[in-house]
Amino acid sequence: MRYSQVYCGQLVRRVNRFVAEVAINGTIQAAHVKNTGRLRELLVPGAEVILEHCANAGRKTACSLVGVRKADRLVNIDSQAPNRVVAEALEKGLVQELGRVDAVRREVRYGASRFDIGYRRGDEAGFIEVKGVTLERDGVAMFPDAPTERGTKHIQELIRAVREGYAGYILFLIQMQGVQAFTPNSETDPALAAALGLAVRQGVRVLAYDALVSEDAMTLGTQVKVII
Repeated sequence: MRYSQVYCGQLVRRVNRFVAEVAINGTIQAAHVKNTGRLRELLVPGAEVILEHCANAGRKTACSLVGVRKADRLVNIDSQAPNRVVAEALEKGLVQELGRVDAVRREVRYGASRFDIGYRRGDEAGFIEVKGVTLERDGVAMFPDAPTERGTKHIQELIRAVREGYAGYILFLIQMQGVQAFTPNSETDPALAAALGLAVRQGVRVLAYDALVSEDAMTLGTQVKVII
C-alpha cells in the first residue's frame, strides 16, 4: 500500500478527533487525522508527523496525517490502511496461515453484518476481520486504545459465522515494527478482551503481524506472538 504524495511536518496540537494543527516549513495549518483513536502516546506536541497531500478541492484540509515518529520508530496511524495491506498480502499468498487463496473480496456482507475481507480457498469459504494496532507499551502491542463496542460486535458476528461453518480469522495488523507480542487491552476494553477469548474457544483464529512502515508505504511484515 503506497501513498502518492507525502511530506513531513511537526505536530502543534490535536484539536479534536478529526483535526490536528501541524507546522509545515514554519506555517501552521489544519490536517485531517485518519484515526479517531486516542493516540495519546503518539500525538504529542512537537512530534514529527507524516502527511499525505489531498487534491480534493472540496475538503476543509489540504492534507491528512498518516504517520507519526515515536522515538526511532515510524508508526502508521491511517485506520483505512490495514484492510488494504492485508487484502494485498492475501492476494499474494503472504499470510502464512492461509497461503494462496482462490478469491479475495473486501467489505463482504454476511446476513446483517459486513466483514472486512471474504476469501475462498478450494472448498473453504471464510471471513477475516482486520484490526489496525497503533498502541505499544514496552514492546507489547495492544488493541484497542479506546473502548469500541463496534469491535466487540464484529468479534461476536465472526463467532456466529464460524458456528455456521465458515472459517474465521481476526488479524491484528500492528502498524509498526519492533514489537515482541500482541495482547488485547483488557484494562481499556474488558468486553472486547472477553469476546476475543470466547472467539478463540469457538474456533476463530487470532493472528498478529507487524508491518514494514516507510513514509510513503506500508506492507505486511512478520508474525507476532499473540497472548490472549
